[in-house]
Amino acid sequence: MRKILTAAVTVALGLSLAACGADDTPSAAAGADATIGVGSLYEPQNLDNTGGGGQGVTEALNGNVYEGLFRLTDDGKTENLLATDYTVSGDGLTYTFKLRTGVTFHSGKALTAADAKYSLEKVIAPDSKSARKSSFGPVSGITAPDDSTLVVTLKTRSISFVYNLSYVWIVNSQNQSPTTTADGTGPYRFTEWKRGSTLSLARFDGYWGTRASNKEVVFHYFTDASALNNALLTNQIDIITSQQSPDALSQFTGNPEYKVNDGASTTKLLLAFNDRVAPFDNVKVRKAVYSAVDRKKLLESIWGTYGKLIGSMVPPKDPWFEDLAETNPYDVELAKRLLTEAGHGNGFSFTLDTPNYDPHPTVATFLKSELAKVGITVNINVITADEWYTKVFQKRDFTATLQEHVNDRDVVWYGNPDFYWGYRNPQVTQWVTQAEQATTADEQTSLLKQVNRQIAEDAASVWLYLYPQIVVASADLSGYPVNGLNSQFYVYGITKQEG
Repeated sequence: MRKILTAAVTVALGLSLAACGADDTPSAAAGADATIGVGSLYEPQNLDNTGGGGQGVTEALNGNVYEGLFRLTDDGKTENLLATDYTVSGDGLTYTFKLRTGVTFHSGKALTAADAKYSLEKVIAPDSKSARKSSFGPVSGITAPDDSTLVVTLKTRSISFVYNLSYVWIVNSQNQSPTTTADGTGPYRFTEWKRGSTLSLARFDGYWGTRASNKEVVFHYFTDASALNNALLTNQIDIITSQQSPDALSQFTGNPEYKVNDGASTTKLLLAFNDRVAPFDNVKVRKAVYSAVDRKKLLESIWGTYGKLIGSMVPPKDPWFEDLAETNPYDVELAKRLLTEAGHGNGFSFTLDTPNYDPHPTVATFLKSELAKVGITVNINVITADEWYTKVFQKRDFTATLQEHVNDRDVVWYGNPDFYWGYRNPQVTQWVTQAEQATTADEQTSLLKQVNRQIAEDAASVWLYLYPQIVVASADLSGYPVNGLNSQFYVYGITKQEG
C-alpha cells in the first residue's frame, strides 16, 4: 500500500523495489554505536523534495539529513530549529528571521541566509513539485541582508506561514545534484543509496545540536508488506515505519519481542469525484453515492479494529477537527431517494480510475458492489501511479478516482477550484482565504470549521476512512516516532538496548 502526497502529488512510483537479503542484517551493536534497521515500503524516487522525490524522501531525509527553519514535532507542534528567533511587522506582511550561527552543511560549507533564501525559492519555483508550494502563494519577496538574517515579505497575511516553513528544507545552494546527492545540516549525513534495496545514513559528528542516539540508520525497502513483516520477524530490521498488512498484526500483538504502537494518522482515503462533470456536478448525486456506501463495513474489512471513520477532510490532529462522520450517513433508501430527486432514479454508470496498489483494487470492488444496490454501475479502470499522476492530477481526465491524501491541514485545498477534483464553492474559497489572513488562531479555527462542515454538506468527496498509523518495533527499541504526520520519521532519538 503506497500513499501519494498532495498537492504536488508526487510523481509515481517507477522504481522496482527488491527485498533485502540476509547480508543487510543490522549490526548487533547497541547503545550509541548501534545500527538501526528501518523497514519501509516507500523508497524515494530521488533525493529532492521539490523534484518529485515522493513520500519516501520525506520519510528518510526530513529532520534526519535536512532541517528547516522550524521543526514539526511528532505531536504536531512547531519549534525553532535553524531559526533562533523571528519578528513580524505590525501589518503582518514582513517576517524577519535570525538564523542559528555555527551551523555547517555535511560538506563543510557554512550555513548562511543565502542558503535559506535559495531553499524557499526552490519550493515556490514554477517547476517545483513540493507538496507545500501552493501554501506560499502570499510570498512576494525574499532577501538575505546578511549571513544570519532572512527577510520574507508577503502580499497578504498568512497565519500559517511559520507552520508551513517547517516543511521547507534548508539545502546547500551550491549543491548541483540535489536529486542524487544530499547535503544538509541534520544529525545524519547521507552515505549510500542502493536503489531498490537500502538507503544509509551515518551520524554526523559535526552536528550543531544534540548528537544522534545511534551511529547509523539503514532504511530497507520492500515491494510488499509480507516481505517487510518477515524482515522484522527474522531480525533483518528493527522497526516498520507504517504497518500496511492488518492480517499480519497477530504475529506481533501479544508477542513480548515486539511492540505494536497505534499512533495518530493524517492519511485520508478518498473517493474523489470530478465535481466539474456530470453526474458529479450535482450535489444530490454525490450525497447519494456517499450514503450508499457502508464505510464502517469497508474499514473493518480492511483494518479490523484499527482506523477511524471521518466525515470530512480534517483528521483529529488538526485544530479545526469536528466529528462529522454522520453528516452523510449510510442509508440505502436515502441514497435511492436522492438519486430520484437528481433525475437518476434508474441509476447511471461511471468509470472509477483506480491505482493498482493496495488497498485501491479491493476498495474499488467493494464500492462497485455497494453502488450496484442503488442502480449505479461502476466500471473499474486500474491504472499505475504514474498514470494516475498524469491522467487524474495533471490532465483532470477522470470522472471519479480513489486516492490517499497524507498531509495534515489540507482541507484548504477545497478552497482552490483549480485543484484536481474541481470542487467549486465561492463561499468556501472566501472562508479559506479569510482563514489564512486571520489575525488569531481562534479566528482561523472558526473559519476552517465552517469550511469543514460545508464540504461535508456538499459531499465534495467521499472520505472513506482515516488510516491507522501502526508502527511495529522490536521490544529492545525506544525513542522512535509513533504518529504519521506527513510521512516524516525522525530516527535520531532511536536507541537499542544491549542484550
